[in-house]
Amino acid sequence: MTKAKLQAATVGGTPDDIEAAFYDALQHGEVDKLMDCWADEDDIVCVHPGGPRLVGPVAIRAAFDAMFAHGTIQASPQHLRRVESIVSAVHSVVERIEVMTPEGPRHAYVVATNVFHKTAQGWRMVVHHASPGTEHAAEASAEVAQVLH
Repeated sequence: MTKAKLQAATVGGTPDDIEAAFYDALQHGEVDKLMDCWADEDDIVCVHPGGPRLVGPVAIRAAFDAMFAHGTIQASPQHLRRVESIVSAVHSVVERIEVMTPEGPRHAYVVATNVFHKTAQGWRMVVHHASPGTEHAAEASAEVAQVLH
C-alpha cells in the first residue's frame, strides 16, 4: 500500500481503502494503524475464529496486541463480495492465511465479514467477524452462481 493510499484510509477514504489499511496493518503487526481503521465507538465488535465476541476498542486492541505478541498475521483477503449503500458497506471475504510450520509454509482459510460505516472521520470498520474456513470453501465461493430466493 502506498503512503498516499494509507493516508487516504486514515483520513476517510473508501471502504476498500480502510479494508486495505486494516490488512496491511495486520500483516505488519501495527496495532495503532489497525485501530485507526475502526470507528471510535464503544459498540464496535470483533470475533476471531473460535474466539469470543469482543466489544469496544479496548477489548479489540488487547486481542490484537496479544496476537501480535506472537508475530504478524499474513492474511490476504480474496473473493471479495460487496453490499454497499451511502452510509454502510458489508464486505465478505475469504482470508488466505500463511502459516509457517516445520515442514514449510502452509495455508489456512478464514471466512470473514467486514462491516463499515461512514462516520464523521470517514469510512471506518464497525464489525470484523471471522470464522474458520477451508480451501474447498475458498474455491467454491468463486464458483457459486447468483441465486435469488
